[in-house]
Amino acid sequence: MKRLLLIVVFGVVAFGQGVEDARLKAAVEAIRVNNAWTMSQQVSICEIAAPPFGEAERGKEYAKRLAALGMVDIRTDSEGNVISRLPGASAPKPLVVISAHLDTVFPAGMDVKVRPEGKRLHGLGIGDDCRGLAVVLAVAKAYREAQVKTAGTVLFVATVGEEGQGDLRGVRHLFTKELKGQVDAFISVDGTGFRVTSRGVGSNRYKVTYKGRGGHSYGAFGMPNPAHAMGRAIARIADIEVPKDPRTTFNVGTVTGGTSVNSVPIEVSMELDLRSESPQELAVLDERLKAALQYGLEAEKKRWPESKAPLDLEVKTMGLRPAAAPSDETPIVQKAMAAAKMLGIPMFATGSGSTDSNIPMSLGIPAVTIGGGGKSPNAHSIDEWFEEGEEAYKAPQMAALLLAMLVGI
Repeated sequence: MKRLLLIVVFGVVAFGQGVEDARLKAAVEAIRVNNAWTMSQQVSICEIAAPPFGEAERGKEYAKRLAALGMVDIRTDSEGNVISRLPGASAPKPLVVISAHLDTVFPAGMDVKVRPEGKRLHGLGIGDDCRGLAVVLAVAKAYREAQVKTAGTVLFVATVGEEGQGDLRGVRHLFTKELKGQVDAFISVDGTGFRVTSRGVGSNRYKVTYKGRGGHSYGAFGMPNPAHAMGRAIARIADIEVPKDPRTTFNVGTVTGGTSVNSVPIEVSMELDLRSESPQELAVLDERLKAALQYGLEAEKKRWPESKAPLDLEVKTMGLRPAAAPSDETPIVQKAMAAAKMLGIPMFATGSGSTDSNIPMSLGIPAVTIGGGGKSPNAHSIDEWFEEGEEAYKAPQMAALLLAMLVGI
């Protein structure tokens, strides 16, 4: 074979002939052959704890593994992201990032040992995102061993802070500071299954606190009650109407506060999560939330007009993830679907989600999140498990092909 050409026409992929064609084919086949190695990486990575804001140890080990595969310019940036470069690029552009996230949702101190039970691997984060981290390593290994020469530059990256209150801090740092204005396309490998997440679900998260003076429930009765104010606000929030399309949601997730059953609480708090695929609808919902919170405050004050006791409202932002809804007709989405078709992966609809891709999507940078193959239905729970199935290796193969289409060879 003399020359590789990956041609994408109306979403259909065809191989040309050539040296690079043979190398890429060899890389794709190597991913299948080395599947046991990929699985071993998934397990051993998962047995290194990576709690929220505590990913450093896993990051150090991941950097070592990238180095062992022949990646160069390996560094850990100021936020904790591990960044490496595939050598041999003939030009600096296009610059494509393929990435998975290091962190889990589980706090420090939990048992991270992976336990095999039949065909299943039980472990905290074994699917989300130890699978993604292993897939990125599998693609790096295949490209290096097959000596695939890319036309542009590929960065293999492991990010921090994707989950929960991490608020996408790792990928946010990449695109606003570390690699600002440099990246031409972004692939995130997150979770399991065969999927293409082409739209970003935005979320606004707040901790809301109502504060008063407190007092005895009988002796001090007649003053504004922070718990009652918050209750009024929650009732108002519950009545907010949101559209089904684009999907828009709200949730009061936690409620805390007070000291005893016979005390007017000094303060009470709740944590809220607002989500939408539409930046516009998310902004509208946010305004309605703020109005409901203010209503709770004013209505409770009005209930006790003769009281001089204070009642205040405090709203703290816990996280802001931008929403984005690029068209499925964009080239990166079409290429992802074409890669799946090329491998015989059943065609599936694209979807939306809250992933590292939210940040580049919101900045207008082509980005998709793909699954890592296999299945793991209990993500984010202590009962999380991963089952490989017969063709899980096709997910890293899909990542390898999509990467080739984006960076050129």
